[in-house]
Amino acid sequence: MYGTINGATVGKVEAIYRYPVKGLTAHALTYAQLTTGGVLPFDRAYAIENGPGRFDESNPKTLDRIAFLMLLRDERLAALEARFDDQDQTLTIFRSGKQVARGNLNSTAGRAILEQFFAAYMRDELRGAPKIRHADGHSFADASSPCVHLINLESLHDLERVIGRPLNPLRFRPNFVVSGIEAWQEDAWVGRDIEAGSVRLQVFERTQRCAATNVDPETASRDLDIPATLMRRWGHSNFGVYARVVDGGTVATGNAVHLV
Repeated sequence: MYGTINGATVGKVEAIYRYPVKGLTAHALTYAQLTTGGVLPFDRAYAIENGPGRFDESNPKTLDRIAFLMLLRDERLAALEARFDDQDQTLTIFRSGKQVARGNLNSTAGRAILEQFFAAYMRDELRGAPKIRHADGHSFADASSPCVHLINLESLHDLERVIGRPLNPLRFRPNFVVSGIEAWQEDAWVGRDIEAGSVRLQVFERTQRCAATNVDPETASRDLDIPATLMRRWGHSNFGVYARVVDGGTVATGNAVHLV
């Protein structure tokens, strides 16, 4: 454990993740440049609308997540590996190590190729033709406002102890995984600021977990009931916290994390 310095809880950034397409594979980063009031670059920048929908790319508004393909209901997505290229925003989909689709998310033709793949792969879950959606500056995250999501590795280990098996942190779709902080200490951060690298974050809410966490991101099987386990053991279904970026900057794996 890192302990405290001048009364501030200190830990470390273990990992940084973003999810370029909602519901698809995490993309690990070694560092990220954050802007005030924003999200990680390309985090949930795209989503796959499930059939006829109401999302207007010219006037983007947050819709209920059931409007899109997502792990809460569509665990088969976890069987896919999605690789995203920052430079040209090309998405390549693999299944069992074999490439099954590739398209540029910025082009009509590229989106059409990917949409055709998902129309076939997710046909039993679709309410109509799938459409890849995007709007500049819009994130398809489930949070009520632009933010980042943090989980504490020590809290994860405590949950593993209760469940009796290892858990992949990606079940919880974090942007940041932090270590060196006592289990569940992050819950006390609500209403306070933390710093990592040159970034300052304001923690504003604990993360209420849903059935998406029951899906193993490695096997695509729905093998646990994590919200129920949290409720039975701790009396709530929260795991992790949401934080707003109040001062932008750069954060990298290995950076210290401390409570301001």
